[in-house]
Formats: sequence, structure tokens, C-alpha cells
Amino acid sequence: FQVITGGHYDVDCRLEDPDGIVLYKERKKQYDSFTFTASRNGTYKFCFSNEFSTFTHKTVYFDFQVGEDPPLFPSENRVTALTQMESACVSIHEALKSVIDYQTHFRLREAQGRSRAEDLNTRVAYWSIGEAIILLVVSI
Repeated sequence: FQVITGGHYDVDCRLEDPDGIVLYKERKKQYDSFTFTASRNGTYKFCFSNEFSTFTHKTVYFDFQVGEDPPLFPSENRVTALTQMESACVSIHEALKSVIDYQTHFRLREAQGRSRAEDLNTRVAYWSIGEAIILLVVSI
């Protein structure tokens, strides 16, 4: 998860298994990653809390990656070596997965920058309206 906008960019996060046992609990984190293997079937709950900063609205990005990717070729786990075409496809597939990770990272950065720019635009607009009112009052 990563906090994109709001306050000091930090939230509390908690993950519970179907029995209510806490698997992960962190306080005031801007971003973090947690990996675990589910011990049983059921509904796992996660909660992001903004309890310590109730006046600030926050936007949180989170991503689930469940299980391993299926093999690119059904016969990839065979004993014989891959052909040159198959090994090229596997390396391209791995490179494209890393491109997806980079795109996600840059989209998050773009969202943070966009939020800051919109906030600055709002402040400048209000300041300009205030200056216009003051100029009007002074000129009258």
C-alpha cells in the first residue's frame, strides 16, 4: 500500500485472518509491503485507519498479488531445455512484468503531483479572489 494524498501521508494498517487473528499491524506508515501465505480459506480483512488525523482526507493505493503466475508455456516445467523462441518469450514476459511495476509507480507519483497541483491551484484562486475584493473595496 501507499498513501497518495493527504496530511503527512501516513495511515495505520491492519490485516486479520478469518479467525480474527492479527497477521499484520503497523502504525503511521506512508507505504509498506507485506507477504504471507494464507493458512486457511475464508475472508481476510484489512483496514486502513486515519484515526490520528481525522481532519485530513487521505487517498490510499493498495495492490493484491494472489498466487504465482501460471507458467507461460504449459510444458515449461519439463525436464528438457527451452527452445530459443520459448526462452525469448519468457524473458520478454519478465521484462513486461517489470514495466507494469514501473508504470504503477509512475502513476502513483503522477497522482501525488496532480493532487498537489490542484491544491495549489485552489489556493491561488482564493488568494486572487481575495485580492480582487480588497482592490474593489480600496477603490470604492
